[in-house]
Amino acid sequence: MASPAQNGIIERFLLYLAAERGLSTNYRISVRQSLTRFFLWMEQQRLNLHKLQPPDLVDYHHDLLSEGLTPSSCRVMMVHLRIFLRYLTNTGNLPSDPAVLVSAGRVGMALPQTLSPSTVQQLLESIDPHDLPYGARDRAMLEMLYGSGLRVSELISLRPEQIDWEDGFLRITGKGEKTRYVPLGGAAAQALKTYREQARSMLLREGVRDPRVLFLSRLGGKLTRERIRQIIKQRAKAAGIGENVFPHILRHSFATHLLENGADLRVIQDMLGHSDLSTTQIYTHVEQKRLVQIHHNFHPRGRFKGDAH
Repeated sequence: MASPAQNGIIERFLLYLAAERGLSTNYRISVRQSLTRFFLWMEQQRLNLHKLQPPDLVDYHHDLLSEGLTPSSCRVMMVHLRIFLRYLTNTGNLPSDPAVLVSAGRVGMALPQTLSPSTVQQLLESIDPHDLPYGARDRAMLEMLYGSGLRVSELISLRPEQIDWEDGFLRITGKGEKTRYVPLGGAAAQALKTYREQARSMLLREGVRDPRVLFLSRLGGKLTRERIRQIIKQRAKAAGIGENVFPHILRHSFATHLLENGADLRVIQDMLGHSDLSTTQIYTHVEQKRLVQIHHNFHPRGRFKGDAH
């Protein structure tokens, strides 16, 4: 829920939409819902409205997609946000518009960012699982985000009893309390075994709020989304990766790399926990873009601009 100050900003903006632009009541209700959701996300990420940067907006869009919203719904919410940020800039409430430089006004259409398989390998193998307890924990978490395509919320809520070691599956309860079964890859299983057997007991503390979760903070409690974000950025920096690495980029890479290697789109949909296939289909656009670039780079006439006369 937005704070009273944030609600005040939203209400002034809605009055502006009604008085200056004559927009309908239903449209203003939709805008209020979009902005309330954005302020809640900012609070979870511990972001300040006055210090927003373009990458923050890209991360927000990726988070919306990863939560199962359709691309069209995300697009509408991002349009609302862009109009709001432009209004705040024009009224002097923001020093500059953070949305101006984001994809030429088409952030809602932005394709999910991914890492190459070699970059993912560089990131994962830079974390020493024998560095106890944090190397083991972080290696296991990142292996699972990439190897099983988990949402961050699913990772931090994961409990030991959700792991089927015999058959190599995770039982995940995702959005809408829907249960799905996701394969636990060999590399993730090995990293998880190292963490469970050698590191987790080092993080357990008496009197913690919920010691039943699998991955523990240094105080023995449940990790937060923001802490996972910090860990991933720190690990990527230590690995010498210059790209913007955030939690959902591993989920996006999981889906894209499966598709590139011939996995069926509906199988990927099931593993990601998407209720709508159209949400999963955005990854086909990533693959199409890659194929176009390959053709452009390697086909003898890939760069052909027209016949010379």
